[in-house]
Amino acid sequence: MKIDKEIKALLKGESGDPFSILGVHLSGGRVCVTAFLPEAKDAWVMYYKKPAKQRLVKMTKVHNAGLFRATLEQASGPVKYKIRITTLWDEIREFYDPYCFEQVLTDYDLHLIGEGKHYRNYEKLGAHIRKIKGISGVHFAVWAPNARRVSVIGDFNQWDGRRHPLRFRGVSGIWELFIPGLEEGTLYKFDILSVYNRHREQKVDPFGFFFEVRPKSAAIVYDITTKHEWNDASWLSSRGAKNWFESPVAIYEVHPGSWMRVSEEGSRFLTYRELADNLIPHVKELGYTHIEFLPIAEHPLDASWGYQPVGYYAPTSRFGKPADFMYFVDCCHQNGIGVIVDWVPAHFPKDAHGLAFFDGTALYEHADPRKGEHKEWGTLVFNYGRNEVRNYLISNALFWLDRYHIDGLRVDAVASMLYLDYSRNQGEWIPNMYGGNENLEAIDFIKTFNEVVHRYYPGVLTIAEESTSWSGVSRPTYLGGLGFSMKWNMGWMHDTLKFFSQEPVHRKFHMNELTFSMIYAFSENFILPFSHDEVVYGKRSLLNKMPGDMWQKFANLRALYGYMYGHPGKKLLVMGSEFGQWNEWNFDKGLDWDLLKNDPHRKLLKYVADLNSLYMSEPSLYEVCFDWHGFEWIDFHDTDNSVVAFIRKAKDPEDFLVFVFNLTPVPRFGYRIGVPRGGFYREILNSDSSLYWGGNIGNGGGVDADKVVSHPNFPFSLKLILPPLSVLVLKPEKVTG
Repeated sequence: MKIDKEIKALLKGESGDPFSILGVHLSGGRVCVTAFLPEAKDAWVMYYKKPAKQRLVKMTKVHNAGLFRATLEQASGPVKYKIRITTLWDEIREFYDPYCFEQVLTDYDLHLIGEGKHYRNYEKLGAHIRKIKGISGVHFAVWAPNARRVSVIGDFNQWDGRRHPLRFRGVSGIWELFIPGLEEGTLYKFDILSVYNRHREQKVDPFGFFFEVRPKSAAIVYDITTKHEWNDASWLSSRGAKNWFESPVAIYEVHPGSWMRVSEEGSRFLTYRELADNLIPHVKELGYTHIEFLPIAEHPLDASWGYQPVGYYAPTSRFGKPADFMYFVDCCHQNGIGVIVDWVPAHFPKDAHGLAFFDGTALYEHADPRKGEHKEWGTLVFNYGRNEVRNYLISNALFWLDRYHIDGLRVDAVASMLYLDYSRNQGEWIPNMYGGNENLEAIDFIKTFNEVVHRYYPGVLTIAEESTSWSGVSRPTYLGGLGFSMKWNMGWMHDTLKFFSQEPVHRKFHMNELTFSMIYAFSENFILPFSHDEVVYGKRSLLNKMPGDMWQKFANLRALYGYMYGHPGKKLLVMGSEFGQWNEWNFDKGLDWDLLKNDPHRKLLKYVADLNSLYMSEPSLYEVCFDWHGFEWIDFHDTDNSVVAFIRKAKDPEDFLVFVFNLTPVPRFGYRIGVPRGGFYREILNSDSSLYWGGNIGNGGGVDADKVVSHPNFPFSLKLILPPLSVLVLKPEKVTG
């Protein structure tokens, strides 16, 4: 008989239709209750025939594996009933039967998810504490269209995949089950038996909000909607009205696991709350506008720095609970600091408990490794052409903005998404339908992601780490661009660091490396990044890249930072570089904070703070940083002396600053620089000041402009003393009268 086959499948943990057997059914005009209770010695059904009149019916064990059945007296099924059991170890338990509850997800929900347009599907899928018919429990839902059977397992059922198989919702590919009585803190995974070769795997919830601390990997039921009372309404309101293109953006890049450690406890991580107490004051004192975290989503391996996430919807439990991360973000906002997180839709790891081969098939990834695998990284590529996968990723982006009030998403490895032949040899990739190497599905996904984020969360930044010359990365989609707010300027970063790493005697042969970026400086909305990638893998710290003795290294680094702040574009600096870390960044230990006991490092820290203060206070440095109207060369031809000078302008062209760089260790006396008008030019920054551990050579606070032409197009000039390895910033006094 068919029912016998279904019962056999159920008892073996292979039934994809448990509701056809379990729960309430009519048989011969009478109501039967069937339950699979392998831990039970005896079982009863408890229900109310009439209000306040409880009935207790003993269940018959119809199969030795633990299948029990009872026939009730009344002719229609009870609205609610409980099952009471005596366990094999003589413990008495009472619980509502999960299989007497109807489906929770509506057909409309399933339709939107299938179309890829349910942008809050994190409210539907995963594990959610709910009340159904007044009974509290946890509703589980997961997408696994090629599964033969999906069960939820955990401590509550001894991790037995036979105990709680889910209901299959047809063509949607979604499975769901409400288990009454479960509470927050429940550990769980999904036990998935595939139609493909009977492949079976225990998987973590793709929508899990909280996970065990690695190396454990179970998800934890957690209600993220009730854990934190936000106090950042005024910040969110001002952010929504902010024009970041004409505002200062100075980003401090942080790996939270190695910014600082508690050394007294064996190099323990700081918690999110301890980071709030220590990191925020540091960033606020330095004057940064934003903190950018390397990926905060849950990841199994510390050494991946977070770039191989498994729990896309969970802040890593290494540093605390989700509520603790909410507290951190809230504290940042109350202190006027935005929070950007690195987001990784470009790839995911092959860990057996993660998204890879999720339902026994290539579900989130492509089946063909020529499209679905990054061999260089040992990771898998999302199938951007699949509606449910697009929905998963776009909803994930909105999730961080919605539930955690994140202010920006920096998208890692965009180039690997755009190109089908990225890091692949001939024959290892498949051309698109037109024969090209562009990943058309990924491009469409990226555009949709940017459109949706900017539509629902005005003022939130989307930032691309894109290392090629792809056109229009930070241009609106309606103009043919990808739609990002801004893009990291990788070319500027590589060329500038290459120049500054040269011995000064050779720099005259490399001046084009310093100035070439101005050819394309306004082709995108650029951020100038000195990021973690430049201080690892033998590349040395920024300070250690600089040539010369110790004094020259610090002087060069101050000049480098001065060039960054003078150059058009927003700013980003990796942690540790603000005080001159000597060692490369090591994810496995804290920064060398003891260096701040020494003058050079302490004074470099002050210099960075003063640069940020100058940046915030001078509109010429941020109002017009994506357009030629905000920049003008004075001179970049004096290669023999390695002197460069330019002007930065605000929207008001009369509001400008003059930057002059002497990039050799030789001071220049009586050096003339052309300027557009006369008057007194105040020296508002001198990187050689003794305040910054410099030699204190300068211009006595400023100079008067002479009616002497030293450079074409400038009717006046300044006669300056240029300190060695320095930057001078001069501001004309306003003309009155």
